[in-house]
Amino acid sequence: MIGRIRGILVEKHPPQVLIEAAGVGYEIQLPMTSFYQLADVGEEVIVYTHFVVREDAQLLFGFANQSERALFRELIKANGVGPKLALTILSGMSATQFVHCVQHQDVNALVKLPGVGKKTAERLLVELKDRLSHLLCDTSENPLAAQSHPIENTFVVADDPKDEAISALVALGYKPAQISKTVHNLYRQGMSSEDVIRDVLRSML
Repeated sequence: MIGRIRGILVEKHPPQVLIEAAGVGYEIQLPMTSFYQLADVGEEVIVYTHFVVREDAQLLFGFANQSERALFRELIKANGVGPKLALTILSGMSATQFVHCVQHQDVNALVKLPGVGKKTAERLLVELKDRLSHLLCDTSENPLAAQSHPIENTFVVADDPKDEAISALVALGYKPAQISKTVHNLYRQGMSSEDVIRDVLRSML
């Protein structure tokens, strides 16, 4: 089991990153709530991870702190929720916000997320109601901050922030036509793809 990775951030293409540790490059998918906290490319980062093995793939998911990872693990235990949908849920709201939804049985907030219909939302609220009390701890810890070991950045690729944002949001389950219109409406000159994604996700809530 790969539980934590510490290494140099080589690439950032939301929602995926490439981290090099001990000469090995790890492709890791992160929820956007964790992605926002990443240091710059070329700097050292730490992510908590969850390793998923399927017949057709081996996938590594990363998180800003252990609370987010714990929630991800609870989500994928729920009936009808796989890693991709769990990643989408944690991209649309933080662990603290999700726990708040469960505590207040807020179906409306959950159904705004792609892939979460009313039945799925209701099932999540029922199944997780008694399992999330341990997640009310502080989730502000941020091991993803730069560790003051910058190296020369030779990895940056100049992508169009709008196109990158659209690709990331489609990967998270949003419909291309809907998300493309929203991205173009919200984009302002000088915004990064992360800025665009953050604003789009906020507008969906």
